[in-house]
Amino acid sequence: MTQHRIKLYQGSVNPCSYLDNREAVNIYADPHHPNPRAVYNQLIKRGFRRSGEYVYRPGCSDCSACVPVRIRCEEFQSRRTDRRNLQRNDDLQVDFQNARYTEEYFELYQRYLSMRHPNGGMDNPDPEDFERFLLNPWGETLFVEVRKSGRAIAVAVTDATSDGLSAVYTFFDPTELSRGLGTFCILQQIELCRSMNIPYLYLGYWVDGCQKMQYKTDFRPQEHFDGHEWVDSA
Repeated sequence: MTQHRIKLYQGSVNPCSYLDNREAVNIYADPHHPNPRAVYNQLIKRGFRRSGEYVYRPGCSDCSACVPVRIRCEEFQSRRTDRRNLQRNDDLQVDFQNARYTEEYFELYQRYLSMRHPNGGMDNPDPEDFERFLLNPWGETLFVEVRKSGRAIAVAVTDATSDGLSAVYTFFDPTELSRGLGTFCILQQIELCRSMNIPYLYLGYWVDGCQKMQYKTDFRPQEHFDGHEWVDSA
């Protein structure tokens, strides 16, 4: 694969989204590169992620809590709790749609943010916020759509990359907490990787000390990027 020369830029300092009383800064790939999809395919293997049309990674000088992780899907072994999750949700319909804005998706996104992340900086979104954050003008993004009796209750935003899928973001009906829809969506993405014979599901960052990110360690075998290479996670 051709390796592209990529300019990197440092963003501004902001309050950390994961750890209290910390500041954070991101490093961004050149948004004007002539082949942004190739940049993404190259950099996701180096621990980068996507937000909207921007490819980034944390660049905090005094903190390394954000650790990129990915699941080796072919070797994935479901736990008893995973099998129970699938049984509990066997009345749901799963489909794969091209990423797009719809009023139904947006209303679900609004409800999710207002109840799950109040005062978190993302609540009260408008349609442009939805499109700016979740859609991607240059990539190949799909929505793993979960429906109950015809009504959308979860959407997992998923990017196709050169060696796997990347779980970008998941939002779901906050009144359906007992279903474990976050876990259900990861299991669907793992199964999609296996059906397509692609090796990895990139889960983004596991953050030591952040409780809401601890679920990512439950899916094994997985690897983490140590800044130089991907290594087995203990």
